[in-house]
Amino acid sequence: MKVLVPVKRVVDYNVKVRVKPDNSGVDLNNVKMSVNPFCEIAIEEAVRLKEAGTATEVVAVAVGGTACQEQLRTCLALGADRAVLIETDVEPQPLGVAKALQALQEKEGAELVIFGKQSIDGDNSQTGQMFAALTGVAQGTFASEVTVVDGKLQVVREIDGGLQTVSLDLPAVITTDLRLNEPRYASLPNIMKAKKKPLDVFTPEELGVDIAPTVEVLSVEPPAERAAGIKVESVEELLDKLKNEAKVIS
Repeated sequence: MKVLVPVKRVVDYNVKVRVKPDNSGVDLNNVKMSVNPFCEIAIEEAVRLKEAGTATEVVAVAVGGTACQEQLRTCLALGADRAVLIETDVEPQPLGVAKALQALQEKEGAELVIFGKQSIDGDNSQTGQMFAALTGVAQGTFASEVTVVDGKLQVVREIDGGLQTVSLDLPAVITTDLRLNEPRYASLPNIMKAKKKPLDVFTPEELGVDIAPTVEVLSVEPPAERAAGIKVESVEELLDKLKNEAKVIS
């Protein structure tokens, strides 16, 4: 079973993002970039499936600029066998990424595609579901446990009411939740080996897809600063302020 793992290059989760002065987007100058944390969980799960003998090959794939090769090399160091970059100067959006991945999945013949459930920049949580809709395969989103039983995937999903277990026929799509696993650290020997692992580059045109953006960002603004709190002398004063100033009770 070949496993395809889409990964995204995002601002490192330890970095405090800054908005550009013209409010056109997030300032990425001299900012540390990393593999999206949920995508790291997806890579880890794919590598574990290979170590268990269930998967035969793990292929990491990114859609974006040349700089994404750095994150793909990280995935190779974490245990992926190959990497593919779908190179474009266009800002990738969920639908465009899903279309590009659909074309690559058909080319690679992957039976399982493991996404992170969302990226920490856009927080859309859309690409995995869009990919499943385009390809028409079974999907198990927000997975907190994945096992293979009699050639089928048993996926425990985290839902609003608790947990739900679904059985999926292959080919299938999984999106990983936070509690699925704890990603490993890349060792120095594996980082060195990753430099020699194959990394293929395609363009959307070579794959026959159009990933032009369908959503236009009009403005990006930081959250409004919270007003300072106040102290009250009594419950009566608190109730008065909640009723007459905040107007949250009547």
